[in-house]
Amino acid sequence: MSRQPPRYKVIKQYLLERIHSGEFPVDHQIPPEEALAATFGVSRMTAHKAIRDLVQEGYLWRQSGIGTFVADRRSESPLVEINNIADEVRGRGHDYASRVLTLESVIADDEVAMRMGVRVGSRLFHSRLIHLENGLPIQLEVRYVNPRWVPDYLQADFSRQTPNEVLVAACPISDMEHTVEAVLPDPETARHLEVDERAPCLSVRRRTWSGDRLISYAHLLHPGDRYKLRSMAHSPQR
Repeated sequence: MSRQPPRYKVIKQYLLERIHSGEFPVDHQIPPEEALAATFGVSRMTAHKAIRDLVQEGYLWRQSGIGTFVADRRSESPLVEINNIADEVRGRGHDYASRVLTLESVIADDEVAMRMGVRVGSRLFHSRLIHLENGLPIQLEVRYVNPRWVPDYLQADFSRQTPNEVLVAACPISDMEHTVEAVLPDPETARHLEVDERAPCLSVRRRTWSGDRLISYAHLLHPGDRYKLRSMAHSPQR
């Protein structure tokens, strides 16, 4: 005879099913412990354990004196910093992987030359990678690099290093600029990100400098329902 799962796991499964189905959307307040305990005929401590586990796993968040709410589990990246995406993913306790789509030397056209601050026809390094979190694409990275400043870029092993790590090792980043907008993916991008062509994506265009040297221009595309950008402003000292 099969054993029944512990009652707190039954409550966890009940909550997870409603979170995944969208019945309990982000920031939705879930039933309190007392109500869950009454519904499932268990003690309040049993209901508390189910909620506590889901808080620790990142599905819920608590606000003292108010209640417990569904958390936004989309991957998050700081907007005003340049972090290594592999470190971000692993920092969330998830598995990171990447797929290299393109790694080549190219001749700069008008647009890329303008963004990289070089003459049209200059030689640049070009890479395209898919970054994955727990096997799911979270970013398509299209990057151009000035070979004058990072001459060994094309020889890097991107199964072991990210482009960010390669650039920082060659030229510590001192400044950046970026633009962010919501876009609809073209068919190829949608295929690589495994999303519908009607699914909004976050588009980040970023240039990075080391001192007065413009090192790299990158176009980063994220599925809008899997990623969010965070910005923090600090109050001036009084």
